[in-house]
Amino acid sequence: MDIAIDHDRCIGAGQCTLIAPEVFDQRDDGLVLLLVERPDDAGLDAAREAVECCPMSALSVGEDRRPPA
Repeated sequence: MDIAIDHDRCIGAGQCTLIAPEVFDQRDDGLVLLLVERPDDAGLDAAREAVECCPMSALSVGEDRRPPA
């Protein structure tokens, strides 16, 4: 799974960092920062919850875009 961030939509609400601190942080300007591109199962579950809670829909989780090795 891939996690994508639309930085143009992010307003720095910080919900993602509260829900999934192992996956997301905030930059100095308050906008979201991705810490882990491919989280483990627990991190992925938390990332999915963060996607649902983002007030600006700035986060998404999708299928891998990379071909399998």
